[in-house]
Amino acid sequence: MKDKLDFFISFFLKAKEKCFYDFSFVCLSILICIIPLPNVINNIVVGIFVFYTILQIRRVKFVFTIEMLLPIVFFLWMAISCFWSTDFIGSLHALPKESSLLLLPFCCAIIFIHNKELLIKYYSISMSFYIVFFLTKAVFRFLTEENITVFFGHELVTKDLNAIHFSAFVSVAFFYFLTKEIKTKIDYLQLLLLALFLALLNSKSIIFVDILLVGLYFFFYSKSANKMRLRNIVLLGIVFFSFLFFNRIKEKIEFEFQLNKDNNIGHTVIPKEIVGDRIISMKEAWENDKFEQTDFFSGASFRVYQFRMFLEIMKEENVFFQGLGLNASYKKLEEKGLKYNIFHGNETTEGYQKKNFHNQYVQVFAELGFIGFVILALILFVNLKNALKNKDFIHIAFAILMISLFLTESFLWRQRGVVFFTLFYCLFNLKNTRQNCIKQTS
Repeated sequence: MKDKLDFFISFFLKAKEKCFYDFSFVCLSILICIIPLPNVINNIVVGIFVFYTILQIRRVKFVFTIEMLLPIVFFLWMAISCFWSTDFIGSLHALPKESSLLLLPFCCAIIFIHNKELLIKYYSISMSFYIVFFLTKAVFRFLTEENITVFFGHELVTKDLNAIHFSAFVSVAFFYFLTKEIKTKIDYLQLLLLALFLALLNSKSIIFVDILLVGLYFFFYSKSANKMRLRNIVLLGIVFFSFLFFNRIKEKIEFEFQLNKDNNIGHTVIPKEIVGDRIISMKEAWENDKFEQTDFFSGASFRVYQFRMFLEIMKEENVFFQGLGLNASYKKLEEKGLKYNIFHGNETTEGYQKKNFHNQYVQVFAELGFIGFVILALILFVNLKNALKNKDFIHIAFAILMISLFLTESFLWRQRGVVFFTLFYCLFNLKNTRQNCIKQTS
């Protein structure tokens, strides 16, 4: 009788465990596939996921690893920064947007993700569906508006979704299909579709990094890499030509710095036709005491200007270690914009002074200080270290993409961006073991 009772108790516990993990997996599957959708939908799914996880805390044993703790510490530092923020209300309003840094690692430390590969597969396939939707929408717009620009950049995916950010979303899916060992005809079709869409989105920095990653994969990580005895030749060639053309590269950089053109690194934050025809060079962005309302900043020159403002603000405010406070840099940038007379905007378009730093590292340093910057650096370092250690190329691609994207975008200051980053960070860095298991009860 006792044996039968023990059997039924064991069966019941296993059934409860399976139900818990299956529901959590469903939540994660939905969340990972709806990242491009409106933020309110993301909030609902995250809320359900968190609520259900909290209900299971008493019967689940869990361990917080350093990987899961770092994003939580990052969020807590954001919350603490409200106490000294130069814009308390602004900081307080920004906290919910960043809450994924707290909630997702907390939940992922409790649950057991039994099939990470399947989640990435679902995500990648969903990206293909989004692409088909956006291309179909663009075709209908073209037939009615007869404007070819509907197939490119922000016009293709909307400015709110952001072509640069969506390029990062698409890139992860692209590398899933690229690294898939056995590919079907449908897989090749999706791979081609993703590559085409990346080209249409026209994010030069993302495309450049993707090309480097494709080369890295085929030379070092693909099955044929060991057979291709080109590794040492390529490395030696890169080193040789780097030294050979160092002076030429230096001259080219100096020339680009002084050149007035709009086709350079970093996407344009405001279209030239809205502002004016006079293009500000990076040198002018760095040195000019005043600008005109018709002065147009290219992507690169605007980022040079913003970095200049960052240095000025940090010098004036003396907040090296703690920063201005979460989201508090916007008021300071607006004040600087009015002072230097950059384009203030019009009835339809907000001005340059309303934009963020367009650099995640600078954004964090300005608002969260050196301490916040170090925490972010540790998150990225741990992420890349684990990726290289595990030799998981999709993880490697994600890590390098984020490090590079943060140079030109304040990615984590957008809700969709922070959900994407935190979710994939947790997914890749969570230990895939059953340490997080249902507590045994007598």
